[in-house]
Amino acid sequence: MSQDRIDESRSFIPVRIAVLTVSDTRTEKDDKSGTLLAKMLTEAGHELAEQAIARDEVGEIREKVAAWIADETVDVVITTGGTGFTGRDVTPEAVEPLFEKRIEGFSALFHMLSYEKVGTSTIQSRATAGLAGGTLIFCVPGSPGACKDAWNGILQWQLDSRHRPCNFVELMPRLMEK
Repeated sequence: MSQDRIDESRSFIPVRIAVLTVSDTRTEKDDKSGTLLAKMLTEAGHELAEQAIARDEVGEIREKVAAWIADETVDVVITTGGTGFTGRDVTPEAVEPLFEKRIEGFSALFHMLSYEKVGTSTIQSRATAGLAGGTLIFCVPGSPGACKDAWNGILQWQLDSRHRPCNFVELMPRLMEK
C-alpha cells in the first residue's frame, strides 16, 4: 500500500542510521537481526552510520543510544532485541527515559502488522519509539521477522523523503525547534 504513496517527482534523501543489537548471546558473526536491518536500510539507499551490539544491561544500552543521540551525524537509531518480558529484556527501560517525545503510533502500527503474522503473541512485545535531541529512535523485537515487519511495514516508508502524505525525513530539519 505505501509503495503507491511514493512521489517519484521528489528526490530521495538518504539518512544516517545506527543499528544496535541488544543481546547477551549475539556476536558480530551471528547477529542476524542487526545484520538484516543494516542490509535493508542500505539497500533502501540510506547510510549505515554505525552498527554495534550491547548486552542486556540498562547502562550499556542507554550509554550507546545516548552517544548516538549526541552525534550530529546520526539521524536515526534502530535497536533490535530486549523488548520482551523476561528479566533480561530491558531495552524500553534503558531507552524510554531518553525520549523527549514518544512516537505512540509506531508501537500501535507495529502491533497491528505483527498481529497479522503472529496473532495474539504480539502482546509479548514492548516495541517503542521516540524522539531525543533531534534523533528518531525505534526499538523493535530481536527476531529477524519482527525486524522485517518494522522495516518493510513502517520504517522504510517513514524514512523515505518521497512518501506521501508525510514522512519523518521532511520533519528532520524542524525536530529541534523551540
